[in-house]
Amino acid sequence: MTAHDMLASVDLGSNSFRLQICHVQNGSLQVVDSIKDMVRLAAGLDEHKILDVASQQRALNCLARFGERLRGFAPDQVRAVATNTFRVAKNIDQFLPQAEEKLGFPIDIIAGREEARLIYTGVVHTLPPRTENMLVIDIGGGSTEFVVGHDLQPEITESLNLGCVSYSMRFFPRGKISHKNFQAAVNAARAEIQRISQELKKIGWKSAIGTSGSARSIRDVISADNSATDAITLEQMQKFADRIITAGNIKKARLEGLKNDRMEVFAGGLAVMIAAFTELDISEMTVTDAALRDGVFYDMIGRQLGDDMRNQTIVDFQYRYHVDKKQAQRVKILADNIFSRLIANLPLNHKEYWHQLICWAAQLHEIGLDISHTGYHKHAAYILEQADMPGFSRKEQHILATLVLGQRGDLRKIAEYTNQEILWLAILALRLATLFCRARQNIAIPLDNCVINYQKNQRQLNITLEKNWLSENPLTASALLQESVLWKKIGLQLEIHVI
Repeated sequence: MTAHDMLASVDLGSNSFRLQICHVQNGSLQVVDSIKDMVRLAAGLDEHKILDVASQQRALNCLARFGERLRGFAPDQVRAVATNTFRVAKNIDQFLPQAEEKLGFPIDIIAGREEARLIYTGVVHTLPPRTENMLVIDIGGGSTEFVVGHDLQPEITESLNLGCVSYSMRFFPRGKISHKNFQAAVNAARAEIQRISQELKKIGWKSAIGTSGSARSIRDVISADNSATDAITLEQMQKFADRIITAGNIKKARLEGLKNDRMEVFAGGLAVMIAAFTELDISEMTVTDAALRDGVFYDMIGRQLGDDMRNQTIVDFQYRYHVDKKQAQRVKILADNIFSRLIANLPLNHKEYWHQLICWAAQLHEIGLDISHTGYHKHAAYILEQADMPGFSRKEQHILATLVLGQRGDLRKIAEYTNQEILWLAILALRLATLFCRARQNIAIPLDNCVINYQKNQRQLNITLEKNWLSENPLTASALLQESVLWKKIGLQLEIHVI
């Protein structure tokens, strides 16, 4: 068994960081190594959502250890996902490059609903098949995910900004717990859950399942008190809440079954779980050891087997926004061809991945037309930046939005990307493809005699086309001349050569 036989997931949560390495055989996972570190990243957020230096250093130290363990792994064998604290920290853009350098691999900051989908994916793959809906609740350090479904694809995914770390800090800052502040925590969580409760109840579920640290610690405390049960009930949780309130803090309550590393955040997680049970009328919950990291593994396996959730999302978005698929296909094929020509002689990494991004962007470049024909590229970019896109990380959505924004119009809005070589070349490929396909017809471009190359040092793009072809396509010829004017405004040259 070597590193080449392995997959690794890195779960960068608001409470703990976890690295898990698995051997994959016939679609099943065998855990061969696991490292967990209670980084408590969410505890480093101040009132302005700025992540403090001490928390950043704890995270970097942990990632350096993970990075050492992952030496020898190829990029496609590792996926690192970051959750709520990475999503909300306002200085994350300064911290992220340092984190990626220590780990040695890219870090995907995933949206709340994508986190919920991955959690559900892990749960549904590790439980027996079922025909009735289940409700999955995952209380993390900074957010709580709610999912309803029974098949491989959930019916609904939701994520709320309430977690065991954030609520413990907010309501029990020095560990002191009273009836007043505990009830305030429960009421605050209930108010958040009310935003989604009706939608969840409308779909309905037969069983409730808890995942991750808070659910497991609550179950362990209940089981230690009553070995006859392995389930969570509201009555049992309220019993231990009263005991904690009477004692005044977690330590004095002396809860059997509660691990030391969960003491600081147990009260916050308990308050959120009580709120969920109360607001959603849950009678009983079982707990599974499956979690986000398991979902990441199964998602990676799906991608390797050609069952990439991102492809399904592209299809869904085309349907939702009434995309002209024939036009999207024209642009996709041409953009991919042009990109190949632009990067042919460049020593760039991850070329295939960028081909994939360009194809996705081409398939969705006109989704803004469903809103307005005027400035549709801006509407499309906004949708791609802000929408929930299952399977995509926030970084990937930002790249897609940037490509689509740059497909037409003034180049000054994307001039900042001219120094990011592969991104800029991808923008150019999509921009030229939409220009050539403007007539929305199958256009025979003489690609054999067409030369397209970008000279970075001279900040110049050269396009060589046949004279007869340009004469037969005056609309495209005119558009290319207009394009050269736009290039000059940002200090670049577009040269059209005729043969």
